[in-house]
Amino acid sequence: MKYGESTFDILYLLFAIISGCFMLAKGKSKTDKMMGTAALVLGCGDAFHLVPRVLNYFLNKDLTAALAIGKLITSITMTLFYVMLYYVWLGYYKQRENKTVTIAVWILAIIRIGLCLFPQNGWLENAGDVTWGIIRNIPFVILGIIVCWLFYKKRQSDKQLRFVWLFILLSFLFYIPVAVAASIVPVLGMLMLPKTICYILMIAAFLRTVRAKKTQIS
Repeated sequence: MKYGESTFDILYLLFAIISGCFMLAKGKSKTDKMMGTAALVLGCGDAFHLVPRVLNYFLNKDLTAALAIGKLITSITMTLFYVMLYYVWLGYYKQRENKTVTIAVWILAIIRIGLCLFPQNGWLENAGDVTWGIIRNIPFVILGIIVCWLFYKKRQSDKQLRFVWLFILLSFLFYIPVAVAASIVPVLGMLMLPKTICYILMIAAFLRTVRAKKTQIS
C-alpha cells in the first residue's frame, strides 16, 4: 500500500509541476499561461501535504505538524486553482467578463480561505472537526458549482476542454466525503485517489490545448 500510494503521489506531483512549467514556458497566450499557473499552483500546493505523507511512510519521525500545515496550504491552493479555472474559461472561450460572476467567485474564494484559517479547524492538532469540515467547504462547493456550470455550458464548443466540467464534478463528489467525514471514517481517505486522477485529467486537457496551439504555430 505504502509503495503504491507513494509512487502515485510522486508521479502526480511531478506531472503537475512539470506540465505547469511547460505550459508557462511554451504558452503563447495569457490563457495558456493561466493554465500553466493553475497546474503549478495545484501541484506545488499539494506537495505540502503529499510529500510529508510519503515521508511519513518511510521515516521514523513525527510529521503530524507538517501534515497538518500541508492540509491547510492545500486547502488554500485548491481554492485558488478554481479561481484560475474561472479565468481559463473566460480566456479560452473568449467570454465577456460578467462582473457579478467575477465578484461572486472572488468573494467565495476569500470566504473559503478565511474559514480555513480559523483555529477551530484544528489543523495543527491534526484533529478534524466535522462541523468545521462542512462550514469551510460550503463556499468552496458553491465556487466549484459555478465553475463546473460555466464549463458545462461550453462543453460542445471544442474538443480539448469539453470534459473539464465532468472532471470538476467528479473531483467534488470524491472530495466532499473525505473533507467532511474522513476523520470519523478513515477509509474514506481512499477517495482522494480518484479525486487526484480527475485533476490529472484536467491538467492533461490543458497540456493538450497548449501543445495543439504550439503545433499549429510551428
